[in-house]
Amino acid sequence: MDSRRLLRTSATSLAAAGLILSGCTGGSDAAAPAASGVATARQAASPAPSPEALKKYYGQKPAWRECGVEGFQCATLRAPLDYAKPDGPEIRLAVSRVRASGPGQRIGSLLVNPGGPGGSAVDYLQGYAGIGYPEPVRARYDIVAVDPRGVGRSEPVDCLTGPEMDTYTQVDQTPDDEAEVQALTASFKRFAAGCEKRSGTVLPHVSTVETARDMDIARAVLGDEKLHYVGASYGTFLGATYAELFPGRVGRFVLDGAMDPSLSALDLNRDQTAGFETAFAAFAADCVALPDCPLGTGTVAEAGEALRGFFRATDAEPVPTGDDRELGESLATTGVIAAMYDEGAWPQLREALTRAIGGEGSALLALADSYYEREPDGSYANLMFANAAVNCLDLPAAYLDPAGAQRAVPSFDKVSPVFGTGLAWAALNCTYWPSPATGRPHRITAEGAAPILVVGTTRDPATPYKWAESLADQLSSGTLLTYEGDGHTAYGRGSDCVDTAVNTYLLEGTPPTRGKRCS
Repeated sequence: MDSRRLLRTSATSLAAAGLILSGCTGGSDAAAPAASGVATARQAASPAPSPEALKKYYGQKPAWRECGVEGFQCATLRAPLDYAKPDGPEIRLAVSRVRASGPGQRIGSLLVNPGGPGGSAVDYLQGYAGIGYPEPVRARYDIVAVDPRGVGRSEPVDCLTGPEMDTYTQVDQTPDDEAEVQALTASFKRFAAGCEKRSGTVLPHVSTVETARDMDIARAVLGDEKLHYVGASYGTFLGATYAELFPGRVGRFVLDGAMDPSLSALDLNRDQTAGFETAFAAFAADCVALPDCPLGTGTVAEAGEALRGFFRATDAEPVPTGDDRELGESLATTGVIAAMYDEGAWPQLREALTRAIGGEGSALLALADSYYEREPDGSYANLMFANAAVNCLDLPAAYLDPAGAQRAVPSFDKVSPVFGTGLAWAALNCTYWPSPATGRPHRITAEGAAPILVVGTTRDPATPYKWAESLADQLSSGTLLTYEGDGHTAYGRGSDCVDTAVNTYLLEGTPPTRGKRCS
């Protein structure tokens, strides 16, 4: 399993990004005390520059052009690399839009972000949101995406070559002895060193606060007084951060699959681990009711033990895949976790497990590859590199050293007998990050913001439902919409109840009644 806060949206497929979890530089084993207030967010990326210093950015005129995807336009925006030095080097941000189709009066621009951190918003727009969002929403909004700094087409963070990444994804993340602990630690250090070597200039400047400030430049350049926004998964943290920094500029905000900004890296990782266990229990309950379930036809607990037994077997003897890579425990675990994001992938997972348990691991490897965005030619998308870079700036590390991870294992195993050990060790990665963390956990209230709609799914594997409850409670204008179901995020995933509530809010500005639940 990979070593980051991993949240994936699943509105389109397993390949649609929306990741989250793990540690960062300079933290401790214990949960960091929560700070509060806007000042905390603003100090995270240096003092806010004056409006006069940013005038050249807010006043820029994008040169829209056709960009090879029918119906979409693309442009490039400029922003300061370091907001503390607005006259210094710049960073260039890729933006794309599809114009409102009508009929009806245009409301404005609707910025979308699929999560990650590290998911390409431009890919999400062109591959899903710009054509798959409900027609009444597309009729009255220009749907717009900006690849966050360090992501996709916006000066992407780069860390490892394809072969190096192959090696990294196969390192044993459930170490059984000191030699394996040292090997895992060394892999995290190599990853961090690769990021510094290849992307050292941009690496200290890809925090969520800086990206939120970029969003406000985009708002102004697009000609909108208020920012309208749909953010999924990590995109909810990005949206909440924007609301904290610019509460008076919040328009209609949908935060779907919410993060809790008040939690430390350790608590986020542990909660997410519990979320994957909840999702696995739902999968297992469905599986054992079928005669061909590869985990048996007994209880959910017995299915969990069968999966753990399979993981142990792949740790001892990897499964052939017909590829140069064998299916060891790390890749096998990643393949299973990939399918937890969307219950639509459960049949695929059953088939992949059946084949892998039978000695042929290519199908489960394909699931792991989809998670890592590994291409058929062996190259990797930027997702995992940007994911680590953003997370390791946004929060202090979960642990100071490997001993901290070892001490945390029992608490992770308690919330997830299936995934706990691997995900406890995965949180070690930011301990070795070359750029110090600039953010801190804190409550976000966004006093003065217009009504914000928070959407939570009761059995969400990556953003546990209690995070949505917490964020809606923190936000002074937050309203919680609950989807009683499986999978990661809820909007656009088949619930007419959820979609109607969100669409009504986006089109009319009226959030659903408090306590509304959908199934």
